[in-house]
Amino acid sequence: MPALCPQRNDGPMNHALHTLWTIGHSTRPWEEFVAMLQADGIEVLVDVRRFAGSRRNPQYSRDVMPQALRDAGIDYLPMPALGGRRKPEPDSPNTAWRVEAFRAYADHLASPEYIEARDGLMRVAAQRRTCVMCAEAVWWRCHRRLISDDFTARGWEVVHLMAPGRSDIHVLNADAVMVGDVLEYPAPQGKLL
Repeated sequence: MPALCPQRNDGPMNHALHTLWTIGHSTRPWEEFVAMLQADGIEVLVDVRRFAGSRRNPQYSRDVMPQALRDAGIDYLPMPALGGRRKPEPDSPNTAWRVEAFRAYADHLASPEYIEARDGLMRVAAQRRTCVMCAEAVWWRCHRRLISDDFTARGWEVVHLMAPGRSDIHVLNADAVMVGDVLEYPAPQGKLL
Protein backbone atom coordinates (compact mmCIF):
# COMPACT_ATOMS: atom_id res chain seq x y z
CA MET A 1 0.00 0.00 0.00
CA PRO A 2 1.56 3.35 -0.95
CA ALA A 3 2.31 5.89 1.73
CA LEU A 4 0.38 9.13 1.53
CA CYS A 5 2.90 11.47 3.17
CA PRO A 6 5.91 11.40 0.83
CA GLN A 7 7.41 14.64 2.14
CA ARG A 8 7.43 16.69 5.31
CA ASN A 9 4.24 18.76 5.76
CA ASP A 10 2.31 16.84 3.11
CA GLY A 11 -0.90 15.66 4.76
CA PRO A 12 -2.73 12.50 3.85
CA MET A 13 -5.15 12.58 0.98
CA ASN A 14 -8.81 13.03 1.89
CA HIS A 15 -10.01 9.58 0.85
CA ALA A 16 -9.25 7.00 3.51
CA LEU A 17 -9.01 3.35 2.54
CA HIS A 18 -10.11 2.10 5.98
CA THR A 19 -10.88 3.41 9.46
CA LEU A 20 -9.21 2.62 12.79
CA TRP A 21 -10.57 3.86 16.13
CA THR A 22 -8.61 4.52 19.35
CA ILE A 23 -9.65 4.90 22.98
CA GLY A 24 -7.98 5.37 26.37
CA HIS A 25 -9.66 3.65 29.29
CA SER A 26 -8.27 5.90 32.06
CA THR A 27 -10.62 5.79 35.09
CA ARG A 28 -13.70 5.62 32.89
CA PRO A 29 -16.54 3.49 34.32
CA TRP A 30 -16.75 0.12 32.53
CA GLU A 31 -20.34 0.67 31.40
CA GLU A 32 -19.42 4.00 29.77
CA PHE A 33 -16.36 2.45 28.10
CA VAL A 34 -18.41 -0.37 26.57
CA ALA A 35 -21.21 2.00 25.55
CA MET A 36 -18.69 4.19 23.67
CA LEU A 37 -17.36 1.17 21.77
CA GLN A 38 -20.84 -0.08 20.98
CA ALA A 39 -22.00 3.38 19.82
CA ASP A 40 -19.36 3.22 17.07
CA GLY A 41 -20.06 -0.41 16.22
CA ILE A 42 -16.65 -1.64 17.39
CA GLU A 43 -16.25 -5.39 16.88
CA VAL A 44 -12.64 -5.88 18.04
CA LEU A 45 -10.75 -4.12 20.83
CA VAL A 46 -6.96 -4.31 20.38
CA ASP A 47 -5.07 -3.81 23.64
CA VAL A 48 -1.77 -2.05 22.86
CA ARG A 49 -0.49 -1.96 26.45
CA ARG A 50 2.77 -3.81 27.10
CA PHE A 51 1.77 -4.22 30.74
CA ALA A 52 -1.97 -4.79 30.67
CA GLY A 53 -2.92 -4.58 34.29
CA SER A 54 -4.47 -1.92 36.48
CA ARG A 55 -4.60 -2.04 40.28
CA ARG A 56 -6.81 1.05 40.47
CA ASN A 57 -9.10 -0.09 37.65
CA PRO A 58 -9.02 -3.91 37.70
CA GLN A 59 -11.85 -4.07 35.14
CA TYR A 60 -9.18 -3.13 32.57
CA SER A 61 -6.78 -5.97 33.36
CA ARG A 62 -5.93 -8.52 30.71
CA ASP A 63 -7.39 -11.21 32.99
CA VAL A 64 -10.85 -9.61 33.14
CA MET A 65 -11.34 -7.80 29.83
CA PRO A 66 -11.64 -10.70 27.37
CA GLN A 67 -14.75 -12.20 28.98
CA ALA A 68 -16.30 -8.84 29.89
CA LEU A 69 -15.92 -7.65 26.30
CA ARG A 70 -17.19 -10.96 24.91
CA ASP A 71 -20.30 -10.51 27.07
CA ALA A 72 -20.76 -7.14 25.32
CA GLY A 73 -20.32 -8.66 21.85
CA ILE A 74 -16.77 -7.35 21.31
CA ASP A 75 -13.68 -9.48 20.69
CA TYR A 76 -10.49 -8.79 22.65
CA LEU A 77 -7.08 -8.99 20.96
CA PRO A 78 -3.91 -8.26 22.99
CA MET A 79 -1.02 -6.84 20.94
CA PRO A 80 1.76 -6.00 23.43
CA ALA A 81 4.22 -5.72 20.51
CA LEU A 82 2.49 -2.39 19.79
CA GLY A 83 2.86 -1.30 23.42
CA GLY A 84 4.73 1.74 24.65
CA ARG A 85 7.47 2.17 27.26
CA ARG A 86 10.36 1.73 24.83
CA LYS A 87 13.96 2.91 24.94
CA PRO A 88 15.17 5.39 22.31
CA GLU A 89 17.92 4.37 19.91
CA PRO A 90 21.21 6.24 20.45
CA ASP A 91 21.26 7.33 16.78
CA SER A 92 17.53 8.03 16.58
CA PRO A 93 16.38 9.78 13.40
CA ASN A 94 13.28 10.96 15.28
CA THR A 95 14.78 14.12 16.75
CA ALA A 96 11.66 16.22 16.16
CA TRP A 97 10.29 14.56 19.31
CA ARG A 98 11.52 16.38 22.41
CA VAL A 99 9.79 13.94 24.77
CA GLU A 100 12.01 10.89 25.11
CA ALA A 101 9.08 8.46 25.40
CA PHE A 102 7.67 9.60 22.05
CA ARG A 103 11.11 9.51 20.40
CA ALA A 104 11.58 5.97 21.73
CA TYR A 105 8.24 4.85 20.33
CA ALA A 106 9.00 6.55 17.00
CA ASP A 107 12.19 4.44 16.91
CA HIS A 108 10.05 1.36 17.61
CA LEU A 109 8.03 2.08 14.42
CA ALA A 110 11.02 0.80 12.41
CA SER A 111 11.45 -2.43 14.39
CA PRO A 112 10.50 -5.81 12.92
CA GLU A 113 8.40 -6.44 16.06
CA TYR A 114 6.30 -3.33 15.44
CA ILE A 115 6.00 -3.82 11.67
CA GLU A 116 4.78 -7.41 12.06
CA ALA A 117 2.21 -6.41 14.71
CA ARG A 118 1.11 -3.32 12.75
CA ASP A 119 0.57 -5.40 9.63
CA GLY A 120 -1.49 -7.87 11.68
CA LEU A 121 -3.56 -5.02 13.09
CA MET A 122 -4.12 -3.68 9.57
CA ARG A 123 -5.39 -7.08 8.41
CA VAL A 124 -7.87 -7.26 11.30
CA ALA A 125 -8.98 -3.63 11.00
CA ALA A 126 -9.47 -3.93 7.23
CA GLN A 127 -12.07 -6.64 7.88
CA ARG A 128 -13.75 -5.62 11.15
CA ARG A 129 -14.44 -2.36 13.01
CA THR A 130 -11.40 -2.22 15.28
CA CYS A 131 -10.43 0.06 18.16
CA VAL A 132 -6.93 0.34 19.64
CA MET A 133 -6.89 0.81 23.42
CA CYS A 134 -4.34 2.00 25.94
CA ALA A 135 -4.68 3.41 29.46
CA GLU A 136 -4.05 7.12 28.76
CA ALA A 137 -7.30 9.06 28.41
CA VAL A 138 -6.12 11.45 25.71
CA TRP A 139 -4.44 10.25 22.53
CA TRP A 140 -1.95 13.12 22.28
CA ARG A 141 -0.24 12.00 25.53
CA CYS A 142 -0.08 8.36 24.46
CA HIS A 143 1.79 6.20 21.97
CA ARG A 144 -1.59 5.82 20.22
CA ARG A 145 -0.59 9.20 18.75
CA LEU A 146 2.26 7.60 16.80
CA ILE A 147 0.29 4.49 15.85
CA SER A 148 -2.36 6.89 14.52
CA ASP A 149 0.25 8.83 12.54
CA ASP A 150 1.55 5.58 11.03
CA PHE A 151 -1.94 4.49 9.96
CA THR A 152 -2.87 7.98 8.71
CA ALA A 153 0.32 8.13 6.62
CA ARG A 154 -0.75 4.85 5.01
CA GLY A 155 -4.14 6.19 3.94
CA TRP A 156 -6.29 5.23 6.92
CA GLU A 157 -8.72 7.48 8.73
CA VAL A 158 -8.17 7.33 12.50
CA VAL A 159 -10.94 8.32 14.90
CA HIS A 160 -10.15 8.96 18.57
CA LEU A 161 -13.08 8.17 20.89
CA MET A 162 -12.86 10.90 23.54
CA ALA A 163 -16.13 10.80 25.51
CA PRO A 164 -19.67 9.60 24.94
CA GLY A 165 -20.80 11.25 21.71
CA ARG A 166 -17.45 12.98 21.12
CA SER A 167 -14.58 11.92 18.86
CA ASP A 168 -11.60 13.53 17.11
CA ILE A 169 -10.34 12.76 13.60
CA HIS A 170 -6.57 12.28 13.68
CA VAL A 171 -4.39 14.74 11.78
CA LEU A 172 -0.91 13.63 10.75
CA ASN A 173 1.94 15.25 12.69
CA ALA A 174 3.57 17.96 10.55
CA ASP A 175 7.05 16.52 11.25
CA ALA A 176 6.14 13.02 10.00
CA VAL A 177 7.83 11.86 6.81
CA MET A 178 7.94 8.45 5.13
CA VAL A 179 11.47 7.12 4.66
CA GLY A 180 11.01 4.06 2.53
CA ASP A 181 8.17 2.26 4.29
CA VAL A 182 8.92 3.66 7.77
CA LEU A 183 7.44 6.77 9.34
CA GLU A 184 10.09 9.06 10.84
CA TYR A 185 10.10 12.43 12.60
CA PRO A 186 13.34 14.23 11.69
CA ALA A 187 13.92 17.63 13.25
CA PRO A 188 13.08 20.46 10.87
CA GLN A 189 16.15 21.77 9.06
CA GLY A 190 16.86 25.49 9.04
CA LYS A 191 17.38 27.37 5.80
CA LEU A 192 20.94 27.19 4.51
CA LEU A 193 21.02 30.68 3.05
